[in-house]
Amino acid sequence: MALDDLAQKKSGWPGSGLAKGLAVTLRTMTRKTHTAQYPDTLPELPPRSRGVIGLFEENCTVCMLCARECPDWCIYIDSHKETVPAATPGGRERSQNVLDRFAIDFALCMYCGICIEVCPFDALFWSPEFEYAETDIRDLTHERDKLREWMWTVPEPPALDPGAEEPKEVAAARKTADKLAAAQAAEAAAAAAPDPSDAPGEPGPPGAPGEGAPS
Repeated sequence: MALDDLAQKKSGWPGSGLAKGLAVTLRTMTRKTHTAQYPDTLPELPPRSRGVIGLFEENCTVCMLCARECPDWCIYIDSHKETVPAATPGGRERSQNVLDRFAIDFALCMYCGICIEVCPFDALFWSPEFEYAETDIRDLTHERDKLREWMWTVPEPPALDPGAEEPKEVAAARKTADKLAAAQAAEAAAAAAPDPSDAPGEPGPPGAPGEGAPS
């Protein structure tokens, strides 16, 4: 009997649990909601979000590094070789890889970003685009045309720290550009300088021919 009395004291009066639940509901109703009514309200994504991978086709040299390093083997690349004529007379022809197909199967992709990190030519970038759901899993393999469309949604990289050192690549390019500009300026100054052979001769002594003196 004592145990029944103790249990009744802990449970409180009948309906107390319902009252507590309603109190929690009323207290929550007065707070600001954190639920976004998607798709009417689009979410505010953090910068550099990993949505999909965009392809900058002009930078791709078909080196196959991204496909070889992908742990899921979800990147498919096809290419062929073409002969490029010599740029200068007497030069040698060279062969060049031409991209035929670049596709990513996002049904297999685990968004690790290894392909973007290993690309030595900056041909792959993260795009914050995330609205690419499909009803058929086979439609999640997107070809290079779609990957190129996503490239235009890639945000600009964040600005460097004002106190950071200039990247070595930028410093080398700037040094080369400065040398070229200095050489061009020297050539322009040399071309603008008067030719000493075109300068008028010094006048001869009085009575010399051509000075108006009688011969």
